[in-house]
Amino acid sequence: MANNTQRKPHALLVSYPLQGHVIPSINLAMAIAAKGFTITYVNTQSIHHQTAEAQPGVGDDIFVGARESGFDIHYEVISDGLPVGFDRSLNHDQFMASLLHVLSAHVEELVVKMIQSDHPISCIIADTFFVWPSAIAKKYGLIYVSFWTEPALVFTLYYHLDLLRKHGHFGTYDNREDTINYIPGVPTIEPTDLPSYLQENDTSTVCHQIIFKAFGDAKGADYVLCNTVQELESETISALQINKPFYPIGPIFSSSGFSKRIVAASLWSESNCAEWLDPKPPGSVLYVSFGSYAHVNKRDLAEIAMGVLHSEVNFIWVLRPDIVSSGEKEPLPSEFWEGCEKKGKVVPWCQQNAVLSHPSVGGFLTHCGWNSIMESVWCGIPLLCFPLLTDQFTNRKLVVDDLKIGLDLIGQRRMVTREEVSIKIKDLMVGKLSDDLRKEVKQVKHACQNALNADGSSQSNLDLFINDVKNRVQSRQH
Repeated sequence: MANNTQRKPHALLVSYPLQGHVIPSINLAMAIAAKGFTITYVNTQSIHHQTAEAQPGVGDDIFVGARESGFDIHYEVISDGLPVGFDRSLNHDQFMASLLHVLSAHVEELVVKMIQSDHPISCIIADTFFVWPSAIAKKYGLIYVSFWTEPALVFTLYYHLDLLRKHGHFGTYDNREDTINYIPGVPTIEPTDLPSYLQENDTSTVCHQIIFKAFGDAKGADYVLCNTVQELESETISALQINKPFYPIGPIFSSSGFSKRIVAASLWSESNCAEWLDPKPPGSVLYVSFGSYAHVNKRDLAEIAMGVLHSEVNFIWVLRPDIVSSGEKEPLPSEFWEGCEKKGKVVPWCQQNAVLSHPSVGGFLTHCGWNSIMESVWCGIPLLCFPLLTDQFTNRKLVVDDLKIGLDLIGQRRMVTREEVSIKIKDLMVGKLSDDLRKEVKQVKHACQNALNADGSSQSNLDLFINDVKNRVQSRQH
């Protein structure tokens, strides 16, 4: 057996068990393996089960194809503490409580096994929202890398919760509503642009407990990797780098190509939309998706549906069966379906990258999940923003106010109306405003592409991180 000093560093990478976290964590595993690491990737039984159901043929190991392509990635599956068939979306609080209190025991059991293996791990890479990594890393003498899948702006808001509390913008029953101007690296931000959890008065929920504990834990991380781009958030990132080694390495896309995947990552069966899209004129189709997890109330969904119809643009709409709730059989009004046949296609799920990169797609009506924003930018597609939950309100600020690559579907705190939806869709798709957005999004796209070049900021930051960790591993071995 090779001497340890000649062996590749071995990292355990634990993904947060939600679709929006699984995809970037799989891509991160590939990116780090490509740089000479051995990775053991950890999924929950529930996520693996859903992936295997959605894509028959996956079997017991989603990384078989990746290993055949030369990536040194191994696969482990652990329990999140709940039965596989339990409806996590419908019972969100129970799911989160299990992640808060139970999952760490299963991770620790695996950590002990991996330390005693022929090729021991020296490093844990775990999603920032986990509450246990620094304690486990400390207990077993491992390096802890925190992986943040959202923008640096959202990270710094959570990181400086104490300042928001101190100034009365968070954690009281009467939070201040004036502009926030004291967060390092954030010139100003409105309270309505904070993540949804920081806008709530009741801070006793299980999600708040996770946030408080996770960011207490993140302060114990040796390194933070972030799925963003230095040039898009330079001021915020520079301020964070004073506290902690913080590496913006995004956008983290599949190394096998933007719209090709050698690792099964989707939790739903994906419809192929190419045949429907192919005959449509360039830039004429609106893509609509509200992501993998958040719910939309039935009234708003109906107004959006009728607004899409009245705009008279071609559209593809990804409509999860549980978009309103798991028990809602028919979320859209019958009049929508009657008018939809000529102009639109509704599918339960699709491979988003393949749709966004299709030449006929010209706009994206989105919930503002960070993966969706990065993918849309990569394809040069402007955005129409309808944030629903968590970081999406802050992401909207980046898209509309800072980068100027999108529009708001509705103004602050106003009701959704079909008339306004129709007008905004037309503004996004055609005319002077549309041209301006396309010009801006093209520039942001170039910044992202340049960041991933060999000498670009994200590639340089990834190389720096890899070298820092390798040096640290070697110094511990001597």
